[in-house]
Amino acid sequence: MDLGIQGRRALLTASSRGLGKACAVALAREGVHVTINGLDRGHLDAAAAEIEALGVEVNGVAADINTSEGRAALLAACPDPDILVNNNWGPPPGDWLSFEYEDWLRAVEANMLAPIMMIKAVVPAMRERRFGRIVNITSQMVKSPFSVMGLSAGARAGLTAACKALSRDVAADNITINNLLPERIDTERQVYMAQRRAASAGMSYEDARAEMVESIAAKRMGRPEEFGAMCAYLCSVHTGYISGQNIQLDGGSYRGTI
Repeated sequence: MDLGIQGRRALLTASSRGLGKACAVALAREGVHVTINGLDRGHLDAAAAEIEALGVEVNGVAADINTSEGRAALLAACPDPDILVNNNWGPPPGDWLSFEYEDWLRAVEANMLAPIMMIKAVVPAMRERRFGRIVNITSQMVKSPFSVMGLSAGARAGLTAACKALSRDVAADNITINNLLPERIDTERQVYMAQRRAASAGMSYEDARAEMVESIAAKRMGRPEEFGAMCAYLCSVHTGYISGQNIQLDGGSYRGTI
C-alpha cells in the first residue's frame, strides 16, 4: 500500500533509539524526510546514518525535549512538520506511596506537558496546510494501570485527555491526533524493566524476561518494526477519518473490550 506521504516532513522526539527510532525508520521507508532527536550525539549519528541509507533527508538534533530550550531547538530544525511523533522515556516504576511531589512533577513535565507544548507549536501551520498527523507514543497503562507504574499512567492519561479534546477541534482541518499504547515491545526499555524486576524479586535477568514474555497473550514480545509500521500507517493519507483513538500494540493481552 502506498501511504501517500512521500516527500512529507516528520519531526520525532526521543527517536535515536527504541520505539521512536522504529517510527522514524518506518516513515523514512515511505519517503518521509525526518528530524530525529536524542540526548546522545553518538546514538543520533548512528541512527541518522541508518536512516539516510533509505534515501531521505535526515536531521539529528541533540536536545532535551523536557526543556523549553530543547523544544525550541527541535522546532528550529523542523519548523513546519507535516507529521509529529511525540515520544519520551517513561518514568521509573515504584511503590505508589513512595512517589514524592517531585516525582509526579517530573513525570507530568516529561510525559504530558512536553508533548502538549510540541503539539501546540505545530498545529497552527498544519491547519493552514490542511494536513497534519500527530502520534503520541504513550503506554497500555493508560487503559489498564498498575500502581507500580502510577507515574507513567497518571501523566500519560492526562496527555490522552488533553489530546482527545483537541482532536475534535482540528479534525475538520485534516489533522489527526492518535495515541499508540505499547506493551512489551522488545527495546532497551524492556531490558531495563527486566533488570528492575530481577533485582526486586531476587531472580535472574533471564527468568525475569521469561516471566514478562509469559504475561503476553502472544507469548512473545512485539518487534519494533511492527510498532513503527502502525505509526507510519496512522501518518498516512488513508487515516484522515481516524482520530482521537488509543491503539494498543500488546500481543492481544488487554482483557477489556473498550
